[in-house]
Amino acid sequence: MPRQIKTVVNEALLVLKDLDLPKEQQNDRSALCLLALLNLTRDKQWSELEDPLMGITPIMDWIKKYYKVVYAPNTRETIRRQTMHQFVQAGIAVINPDEAARPVNSPHTVYQISPEVLQLLKQYKTKAWLASLVEYKENQASLAEKYAKIREQEMIPVTTPLGEIVRLTPGEHSELIKNIIEVFGPRFASGSQLLYAGDTGSKLGIFENAALKKLGVTVDEHGKMPDVILYDTERNWLFLIEAVTSHGPVDAKRHVELEQLFTGVEAGLVYVTAFPNRTTMARYLADIAWETEVWVADAPSHLIHFDGDRFLGPYGKE
Repeated sequence: MPRQIKTVVNEALLVLKDLDLPKEQQNDRSALCLLALLNLTRDKQWSELEDPLMGITPIMDWIKKYYKVVYAPNTRETIRRQTMHQFVQAGIAVINPDEAARPVNSPHTVYQISPEVLQLLKQYKTKAWLASLVEYKENQASLAEKYAKIREQEMIPVTTPLGEIVRLTPGEHSELIKNIIEVFGPRFASGSQLLYAGDTGSKLGIFENAALKKLGVTVDEHGKMPDVILYDTERNWLFLIEAVTSHGPVDAKRHVELEQLFTGVEAGLVYVTAFPNRTTMARYLADIAWETEVWVADAPSHLIHFDGDRFLGPYGKE
């Protein structure tokens, strides 16, 4: 006979407490997410746990189906940031074990209970639980480090103009940003300073806030920034570059947004849309704003100029 919802959720809450999760994650939301990752329905025992691959939406659907709790669609980010992120950090869950290089912001991102925690939790409510828990905790830090290292190995190394190595979250978007910095920069903005490069994983990446402020750029929302900013000190030009793999060229609307964001900046503004290949570029040609530049990573020595009275350079400044 299925157990009461409250009974199973309370058991999951006690497990989270025993695993030393922060107070902020000792709540019904996190308990239900743990149950989903274990596929622990009310008619099953802890010894019968499973380890399905689950994305955020499937987790929410599972909770609704088996525990009658309905989360609004806009709760996805809360679950991802306030529960799953902490599960991954603690080594309780593994992100994208089927494809470690998948970007964390991919709609196909999945989570899975870690093998070590799966085996531990199968001991819950048995005589072996306390001894197994003590043994797990002795190795907990090393487990979290192990999964962090696996993820780190998949990070994309990028060499900045100063020769420093920074690492970006895996994915096609970061690969294009790497090409912009390492290939476009030396060809068309030689000697430039790298002031900003966004990262889908951290939302910050490379961020030279002091240098940007000195140029008159005040950043409140990183989501409004272009993907890469290069500053050509010799010509006093700011290259505002959008890396486009699935959306977001410098179209008329984006051109206006960037103009407003960089209002008051004395440096000349050069707007560039970068694509990984000509196939991707072809999908957006009709949207690209005039008086901007287009660069394609698979033809790196060429630059496509969209109208205007000069090939490459800022408009509105002599």
